[in-house]
Amino acid sequence: MATFIRNYKGKNVIWCLICIFAHAESVKSMIFKTKKEKKFAFIEAGEGDPIILLHGLMGGLSNFEETVSYFADRGYKVFVPVLPIYDLPVLNTNLTTIAKHVAKFIEEKVGSAAVVVGNSMGGHVGLILTLARPELVSRLVLTGSSGLYERTFGDSFPRKSDKEYIRKKTEEVFYDPVVATDALVEEVFAVVNDRMKGIKTVMLARSAIKHNMLNDLPKITTPVCLIWGKQDSVTPPEVAIDMHKSLPNSDLYWIEHCGHAAMMEKPQEFNDILYSWLQESK
Repeated sequence: MATFIRNYKGKNVIWCLICIFAHAESVKSMIFKTKKEKKFAFIEAGEGDPIILLHGLMGGLSNFEETVSYFADRGYKVFVPVLPIYDLPVLNTNLTTIAKHVAKFIEEKVGSAAVVVGNSMGGHVGLILTLARPELVSRLVLTGSSGLYERTFGDSFPRKSDKEYIRKKTEEVFYDPVVATDALVEEVFAVVNDRMKGIKTVMLARSAIKHNMLNDLPKITTPVCLIWGKQDSVTPPEVAIDMHKSLPNSDLYWIEHCGHAAMMEKPQEFNDILYSWLQESK
């Protein structure tokens, strides 16, 4: 574990931006209608047992829509809450506050315990939620989740005005660099150069560092499914192995030729694994 430093070093948050921003922006323009209410904005599709997808997904709308559609067509009611990443006051911009937001969403909009699926930061939020409010999470699914340790870039200040640098760092998140589309690079570039969004991203990155879950994982008895890209360079396979060892009721599945965003890079394989696990763990 010592090989991987649990540190973003403050301003070095390009990967954190990619893992947070792309999905949040994608949600806004999906073909599924976003419901906007006073407290929550969210997508809802299907009927049946509730599944909640948390931010952390990256990239194309078609891939994300496939995940929602897959489960909406198989007897599940899928919710995608838009997390208030950039709406919270700076001092309250942390993973615990976001986990509390998800808890309120489940209580007020879902109305019963739900399957919670989280990628990257969303997985970390799911872990915090499950530990604090286990009655709200029937099963937890993690893919490329933070919570233990992540790869760091070191101390250098990211060249935020260098679009090719941003492109390179975006491509490194995926096994196939083609997945890092021009649109995704443009979105990340825009946020890197937005002062307030940059500050809040730094706050979230620092929150993730401080909220290490190593000592908490053995306390989580909720069934957990770990689905991991075998070539994930952000939260590498060692993270999945360590989580699997520490979580007392977990199963681990690998997806080959896949990086940090399994739900995007290999949606069909990810969905099939998750669906089979949900059926077996009923």
